[in-house]
Amino acid sequence: MRWLWLDRILELERAKRCVAVKNVSIAEEVLHDHFPATDTHPATPVMPNTLIIEGMAQTAGILVGHANDFREKVILAKINKATFTDAARPGVCLRFTAHIERLDTAGASTSGVVEYFEPCTCEPRPLATIDLMFSHIDHNRSGLSFPEHNFVFGPTFKDLLRQSGFAQA
Repeated sequence: MRWLWLDRILELERAKRCVAVKNVSIAEEVLHDHFPATDTHPATPVMPNTLIIEGMAQTAGILVGHANDFREKVILAKINKATFTDAARPGVCLRFTAHIERLDTAGASTSGVVEYFEPCTCEPRPLATIDLMFSHIDHNRSGLSFPEHNFVFGPTFKDLLRQSGFAQA
């Protein structure tokens, strides 16, 4: 991963489940473009849904990669479903929970739920359901050549694992 959209991994159960969190901060510039003030409405900063999908893709990608000790290059192949019920505003904490539905040599399919927590409550609220498919590109090259090193799970990713209390692969 070239950049991470997660702050911490809370749970990582091999080939079953991964839970990660992301704190949404008003300091993140991407929030201010969604939605800027107009002549008739004040600014309403929210995290773009595409970045929430990215957070789920990283959470589920970690789960899929961990199943084989990160020996395979795992890439997002398809967004099967992404349904949002609310918006993520500054100050909330997002919790990404991903489960593996299918895992084989070609890749994996995952289902995921995103919840958010308001700063003053401990009650999770639903934000999105996101189902994704991943490819193990080492097995699905179609004649293409890829670097030998694992460009998906690089040093930044390994730091996240270590800082979250999980042994590096």
